Amino acid sequence: MEFRIMGLLEVVDGDGRDRTPTVPKHRDLLALFLLNAGRPLTAERLRRLLWPREGGDRSDSLIRGYVGQLRRLIGQDAITTVSGSYMLAPGEGQLDVDRFRLLVDRGAHEEALALWRGEVLEDVDPEGERWVETRRLREELEELRLLALERRLQADMDAGRHRELLAELRRLTKQHPMWQRFRGQYMLALYRSGRRVDALAAYAVLRDQLDGGHAIEPDPELQLLYHRMLHDDASLHVSAGPPVLLPPDITDFTGRADLLDRVVGGQVVVHGQAGAGKSALAVHASWRRREGFPDGILYADLRETTAPAAVLEDFLRWLGCPAQAIPATPEQRERLFRTYTANRRLLVVLDNAANEAQVRPLLSSCPTVVTSRSPLSGLPGALRLSVGVLDDQEALELLVRSSGRPADDAMRRLARFCGGLPIALRIAGSRLAARPEWTVDYLVGLLEDEHERLNRLHAGDLAVRSVFTIGFDGLPEAAKLTLRGLGALSAPDFADWVTERLGGQAEALVDAGLLETHGVDAAGQVRYRLHDLTRLFARDQPVPGVLAQLSEVVLARVRASRFSLASGDPATAVATRDIRESVEWLAAERAFLVSLVGDLHEAGLDDGCWRLAHLLAPYLERYRFLDDWRAVAGRALESARRTGDDRGEALILLDQGDLHLAEREWERAHEKLRLALGMFLRLRGQATRARDVNRTRRRLGRVHLELGRLEEAERALLTCLAGVDNQRDAADAEQVFGLVLHRAGRLDEAADRLLAAVGHLSELGDRHRQADTLLQLSAVRLAQGAKPAARAAAEQARGIAVRLGDRLLDAHALLALAKVYRAEGTTERAHELARAALEIFEQTGDLGGGVNARALLALP
Repeated sequence: MEFRIMGLLEVVDGDGRDRTPTVPKHRDLLALFLLNAGRPLTAERLRRLLWPREGGDRSDSLIRGYVGQLRRLIGQDAITTVSGSYMLAPGEGQLDVDRFRLLVDRGAHEEALALWRGEVLEDVDPEGERWVETRRLREELEELRLLALERRLQADMDAGRHRELLAELRRLTKQHPMWQRFRGQYMLALYRSGRRVDALAAYAVLRDQLDGGHAIEPDPELQLLYHRMLHDDASLHVSAGPPVLLPPDITDFTGRADLLDRVVGGQVVVHGQAGAGKSALAVHASWRRREGFPDGILYADLRETTAPAAVLEDFLRWLGCPAQAIPATPEQRERLFRTYTANRRLLVVLDNAANEAQVRPLLSSCPTVVTSRSPLSGLPGALRLSVGVLDDQEALELLVRSSGRPADDAMRRLARFCGGLPIALRIAGSRLAARPEWTVDYLVGLLEDEHERLNRLHAGDLAVRSVFTIGFDGLPEAAKLTLRGLGALSAPDFADWVTERLGGQAEALVDAGLLETHGVDAAGQVRYRLHDLTRLFARDQPVPGVLAQLSEVVLARVRASRFSLASGDPATAVATRDIRESVEWLAAERAFLVSLVGDLHEAGLDDGCWRLAHLLAPYLERYRFLDDWRAVAGRALESARRTGDDRGEALILLDQGDLHLAEREWERAHEKLRLALGMFLRLRGQATRARDVNRTRRRLGRVHLELGRLEEAERALLTCLAGVDNQRDAADAEQVFGLVLHRAGRLDEAADRLLAAVGHLSELGDRHRQADTLLQLSAVRLAQGAKPAARAAAEQARGIAVRLGDRLLDAHALLALAKVYRAEGTTERAHELARAALEIFEQTGDLGGGVNARALLALP
């Protein structure tokens, strides 16, 4: 059922049939119910409203009769009875007044106006004097009608139909002479129709009416429009509606799903390195939210217009301020801009801001998006969104969309050369789109040459090099020097102490978008990351001597950290905390140090290369970074041979022998160690000769052990022990000798040797090797049947591992304890510990440990 009260009273059922009452009292009763829709009416109130002159002097039965007759006409369920009161509550959309309100609220002004058929109940209550509800509803709906009409006219004006509207607007200004929005629209339609004099005259008519009858001036908005017309403001001729100054949307925008919905709202700073796509993200996100800002979107590129005062002048003109009314001082412009934006639903986008001073004068109550290479930390309360490079899949997708080529292996190689940097990907895609005769492999071949890569990443006036140049040219000389120095490094990231050595301008480079902050590492150092293409840009102007300078510093720092892991000084006891801090520093710097070995090798700084590789060997062995160890040992051997340093070559051969021992490649280990021993024996006049020879023989004893040659192993180790002159070598020889004796079944002798090694290592403060030897001792004690002693040794080893924070050592200790528990018959506890060990082995990639843990778990 549809009820209509705007205009004549009408009721239409679902089939379109007219169900409007014809009996006057029925019509009056229905009108009262609809005027009070959803509100209960008592019989007494209905009597007073229907027979006001008689004071409601009618019976309730008469009301019940009318209600019953009305129900039969419009439906029994239409009028409900609640506690002696009657109520008509139309369903959603059944009452034209409700639909009218909803449509106006939604902005569907044309549809709302189509419902208007005249004043409310103009046939039942023509003068609006019978019931107060009629007058109130008429006043409300008239306001809504005029508002809808005003907005519909504005939409037509924005669409450029000002000439067609002149007659309608002239009539409206006569019907509603004090409705100043109609007057303003009429003036603007006249002005845009070339009738400037008539437009000014229309204003004068209103001003005279107000001055004569009310002694007041027109509204400020209308006064402003008059002054703009008086000075012939050219912007008034624009009929495209509210200003939307955004650049065109990015049609091939890709990725950033986690950021898009957070860009617009409040004050937001979108920051990141050069070429990361900050502007593209801000523009795309703003276009997505265009409907939420009916009063427009202001945009300014602060790289082109750097002075905030100039930007304010431009914004004020777009917001309708006449040129003559724009204040001269920046402070006055700021205040006026905030006044203009205070009650408008505007979005402001400030692109390429260099610093906070550029942005601060342009902030208002409107949502504001700022893009900058700097996070602009001086803007309190702003939400900061960091924009990085695209991941592999997003990078490939952008290349495909911008080039029109299918995704394949060649496109993936091209994406890798661009390093996920959107500007580089877009340029590469544009080049392929512009050169359909080029294959992707051809462009990949052009980019393979690092020296020419930046020169070839350009498309028209768009070039990767220019993106970096913008930030570089604005840097102080010290920061330029820092960037050029960083170009010598190939490491994926580096700590703040590195940048300090190269000039200490890391934060200036971050603000310029040429360096990224990469978090805080395990050693508590701030780390930075340099994009591969930025590194190539930095290498255009290399700084001589950077790697040599860093090599000296790094060697000293690694020696200091390594000392705690492999001290040979019997008078030195190293605290567990020092060991842990050393391990944390080496863990944080591992990738950097491994890369630096390669950089030194490539630069021909061979002495620093082999020495650094040799110093890293104990750490890489302890934590089983075998791939890294293999890489640095290979380069180090080449460098040592190029220097002609025989001892250096022998030390690296010794390290390679240790590497093969860790890899369980016994024959290759034997080969390297025999070469190293031969070189050490040929050295003359070296103070370390005897010690180097002994260490090599000890390792050869280990090889003989693993190859099952126990007698040869014993002879080698006894020879070694006879020639030792320090605790370190004595401890190492005793440890390996204990393993040989364990394998030979001489358990008491094995336990004695291992206990001696534990004592030496304890005095040296070598906690890692002490724990290793305790685990070997636990295995011997278990073989002896001394389960309490086996448990004590394993628990002591685990205590050391926990204090060191060494998870891999802890896993081996857990497995040793699991074996003790199984020997004691506590199988459930043994399996629990073995599972905990297995989890760590799997996380750390220790395949051998994992095999041993699974073997124990497989036992019943």
